[in-house]
Amino acid sequence: MTVLTIAVITVLAVFAVRLVWVQVVHGPAIAADARTSRLQTISLLGTRGQITDVHGVALATSVERYNVSVNQKLVDKFRGSGDVPGGVEGVATVLAPMLGMSEPELGGMLVGDRGFKYVKKGVLPEVAREIRALKLPGVNVDPVADRVYPNGALAGNLLGFVNSAGAGLEGLEASLDKKLTGTPGSEVYESGAHGQAVPGGYSSETPATTGESVRLTIDRDVQYKAEAELASALKTTGASSGSVVVMNPKTGELLALADSGAVDPNHPGDSKGGSLAASVSNVFEPGSTGKVITMSAALDNGIVTPTSQFKVPDTYRTANHQPFHDSHEHATLKLTTTGILAESSNTGTVMIGEQLTKQQRYAEMRKFGFGTKTGVELPGESPGLLKKPDLWDGRTQYTVLFGQGVAVNAIQATQVYATIANGGVRVQPHVIAGWTAADGTYTPAAKAGTTRVVSKKTADTVLTMLESVVDDEGGTGSSASIPGYRVAGKTGTAQNWIKGKQGITASFIGAVPADDPAIVVSVILHNPKSSVYGGTVAAPVFKDVASYTLGKLGIEPSGTKATRFPTTW
Repeated sequence: MTVLTIAVITVLAVFAVRLVWVQVVHGPAIAADARTSRLQTISLLGTRGQITDVHGVALATSVERYNVSVNQKLVDKFRGSGDVPGGVEGVATVLAPMLGMSEPELGGMLVGDRGFKYVKKGVLPEVAREIRALKLPGVNVDPVADRVYPNGALAGNLLGFVNSAGAGLEGLEASLDKKLTGTPGSEVYESGAHGQAVPGGYSSETPATTGESVRLTIDRDVQYKAEAELASALKTTGASSGSVVVMNPKTGELLALADSGAVDPNHPGDSKGGSLAASVSNVFEPGSTGKVITMSAALDNGIVTPTSQFKVPDTYRTANHQPFHDSHEHATLKLTTTGILAESSNTGTVMIGEQLTKQQRYAEMRKFGFGTKTGVELPGESPGLLKKPDLWDGRTQYTVLFGQGVAVNAIQATQVYATIANGGVRVQPHVIAGWTAADGTYTPAAKAGTTRVVSKKTADTVLTMLESVVDDEGGTGSSASIPGYRVAGKTGTAQNWIKGKQGITASFIGAVPADDPAIVVSVILHNPKSSVYGGTVAAPVFKDVASYTLGKLGIEPSGTKATRFPTTW
């Protein structure tokens, strides 16, 4: 009995010591390890911010989707029931109808020894919930944010697209990626044997943060109209490519920026076009639309008035014997400065412009924005080509007077007319209206910078002169006239070099209503086959786009009649 008593006491003492060791000394650590083994971690997506038009209509948004993957080593552990067999065959039988796949196709993806393999991506939330409820061994359902562009290819040249990981690759998606990208979070909870949360158990959450959403100045409807009319013009004229720009001259806001061959951001790999906005990356000679700068400079420097008289031949030789010709032969014309602009006479423009020094010609083009980037918030913008005057040869010093020997992008060409329409003040073009934070707070973008280029008197005079270009009585841009509205604009035809081949660029740029300009629209067509003249191929597109935009914005018809300057004497 004594021996048994001692033995029992010894065993109890050992148990007691062990119990104290386990529960007191190492208890907290063991409990922590046990809890850790029961913890489940779920990733929370940091949703990418939206890109919307000026009215808040989504152009790019993120939606909840799920990727279904499989651990092939675990699929065999599935135990079937009833008519459903076990193993791979049973999993394929259950899962295939839910994923819209055939059983043999899915079964082949489930067989193997890989620890991870995607079965299907982009599964809808309701389907994902049904799959999770089945608790199929080796089958995983993970949340992802799928980037969607509800309007298809609309504004694809501006938006760009994202990669499979949701990071911006091109366009605004790339240049604004840092602000658009959300911050992922996580949820940790204590789970039971079947993965369910333990009531009252440990849980913690690091919230995901949604990226900021950007509101553009682009109006979706105007953008659609611009793209549609551009596509139609390419078909009817046979042009190889083109751009249409719609700008508010008073604010610098771009209401539309259409480029042919724009990528569909939903399917970027299917497009043969580029994703960059050609209207900012491609340059061309502005041609006769550049004559506005020469006329503005001559007026601003007091060299001519809108009614100064000139005898204009069809061929003119400069002091260094450089010959220049008009687009067609004609007898000597008695034209005013306004008439020279309305007739788009090269010889008359040289006669006026040669009274400006080379330094004056260069300085005026720089003030209008040639040779420098506009600063628009789009990647890949070209500053254009403008050599310094000491690099001009004997002919280039004159060709720059009528828009040749210099190259610009479509926005640079447009902002020249926007400057004239805004009383001689150049406003920096922009496409971002503001940002909306995750909490819904909207912050408008900083006000665009401005630069005085010519006096208001000069700008108003040039604007009135440009109305004669659209005059039905003989102006080169008569096809741009809009009933009820005064239109001031200019046609252009110039050579270009695109992809190493020489061609022709035809254009029309105008402001409307001329008595109080609300919009400036430019139409640029490269290599048209039906005609090389901007007044024939580009002006009608201007008319259709501008007419629609005026109606969309609710701009009333002109309240005054034009008092035009005489074009002849």
